[in-house]
Amino acid sequence: MDTKDQIAKTVSENDVVLYMKGTPIFPQCGFSSTVVQILDYLGVDYASVNVLEDPDIRQGIKDYNNWPTIPQLFVKGEFTGGCDIIREMFESGELRTLLADKGVKTNA
Repeated sequence: MDTKDQIAKTVSENDVVLYMKGTPIFPQCGFSSTVVQILDYLGVDYASVNVLEDPDIRQGIKDYNNWPTIPQLFVKGEFTGGCDIIREMFESGELRTLLADKGVKTNA
């Protein structure tokens, strides 16, 4: 399976996927940490992919979306945004609304 197919499979099989540097327990950059904190605060179940473990995935996710930075968040197979977009959506309440509209359960 090539990298693009692997990414497509991951985002289609999970309601919420975060491509990040590090893991939710041990983020390796502040931007990834910020998105993890937001998702954890909302109580969202999500899959994570540590791009530092695979250079093909690290570059592949950038190519997949034509989006140059990591982290990248997908909700129901759709690219939702990087750190700044997710933070703005969270602060405005838009992220909670999007998750609810897509049928993703949260604690908040």
